[in-house]
Amino acid sequence: MPTVAQSLGTDLLGVSWALLSYQLANIGLSMIFGRISDLWGREKMFALGFLVFSVSSLLCGLSQTVLQLIWARVVQGVGASMLQSSSRALAAESVPEDLAGRAQGYMTTAHHVGFVLGPSIGGFTIDYLSWRWSFFFLVPIGFCGMALAVANLKRRRTSSQRHPVSIDYLGAVLLFAITTSLVVMLDRRAQQVIDPSMQMALALLLFASLVGFLLHESRTKFPFVNLDLFKIRRFSLSVVSLLIVASCYTLTGFLMPFYLQDILGLSPTQVGILFMLPSILTVALAPISGYLADRLGSRLPASLGVGFMVLSLGAGVLLRPDSHWVLPALLIIAGAITNGIFNPANSTAMISMMPAEHRGFASSVNHVTFGLGNVLGVALGGLSMSLAFERYTSVATAAITTANPAAFVTALNTTFFVAAALSLAGLATSIIGGRRAEERRTTIRL
Repeated sequence: MPTVAQSLGTDLLGVSWALLSYQLANIGLSMIFGRISDLWGREKMFALGFLVFSVSSLLCGLSQTVLQLIWARVVQGVGASMLQSSSRALAAESVPEDLAGRAQGYMTTAHHVGFVLGPSIGGFTIDYLSWRWSFFFLVPIGFCGMALAVANLKRRRTSSQRHPVSIDYLGAVLLFAITTSLVVMLDRRAQQVIDPSMQMALALLLFASLVGFLLHESRTKFPFVNLDLFKIRRFSLSVVSLLIVASCYTLTGFLMPFYLQDILGLSPTQVGILFMLPSILTVALAPISGYLADRLGSRLPASLGVGFMVLSLGAGVLLRPDSHWVLPALLIIAGAITNGIFNPANSTAMISMMPAEHRGFASSVNHVTFGLGNVLGVALGGLSMSLAFERYTSVATAAITTANPAAFVTALNTTFFVAAALSLAGLATSIIGGRRAEERRTTIRL
């Protein structure tokens, strides 16, 4: 971000909109494209997503102003939402039902391999080439992905036929308004650039859109989202579990670097090494979780994963200004085990057992819930830290600072305690939602 800001003659706030615009398009449109992929064809949506992502990546690299970059990132977010809304559903349909868990495990592994490689490749291209090559590098990858998707589409064209269905455009618009307004209200970058009156307007937009969406979808003949899907206990409770786990996991990743570097005095390199562990452990554990989900059902590995999150956050309650670095390292490792065990099993419960005609939507709900959890985790962490810090210092509107280690760590303990209580609720929803994990297929009246 600093390199891009300097190159385009803007400040960090201006270039931060390039991040926010991508996030808004990606999360805001994912459920829309997920549902359209159910109606139009997931392979087609996947191939088109690669095309849009590739062209927009080229436009990002060619941008000469920050405004051009922001709009190119919007289009890139559209392409990403096309890809991510249908990817897990395609994985579920590409294997027999008794391998569905392993398919989701490999998807999680692939995601975190990319998460490890991406920053390294990006840093290399910036140091030795230009920030623009961070985008140019994606273009050939995207076109290769599109070619493979088109080839697979031709191979499978005769295997499934979809009947044309009327699309509820009003429902799609209302759904987009709900997701985007919610993201903007929770995202801390957005909060820095919008005034209180705009935040109030967004809250009203969210409320009106949500009420209008529920009323419209319950009455229209061809609803964009079949609300009966959320009556499936396993699906709805898996969504709640994912939201809680994603929020708590992001909260930990957001706050721990401040504690490790500013309180314990670890170097940025040491902190970076510690935070490489989650992705490494996730890559190793995700296939095992998928295997367990296939053999034993999704409830056991998913609930076990949330249990490790409870242990991780419980360790956070024990942190002190002079704690040995091993304790926060164990906290991070336990959270990483959660990520590796929980996500594949929970994704299996959400997607693989859904009716085939709704798996695209279920896949997109998985992606959107994870994204909202990331935003909510940062918002929850900031709010809890602020309230606890003010209470400990007895100073209203006191700025959170590590210059007061005792107050900062006390606020951190309180925040982790709140998150641990929240994760216990996630453990309960995971156990309850998985009681029927032995069922191979859930059917609903459409």
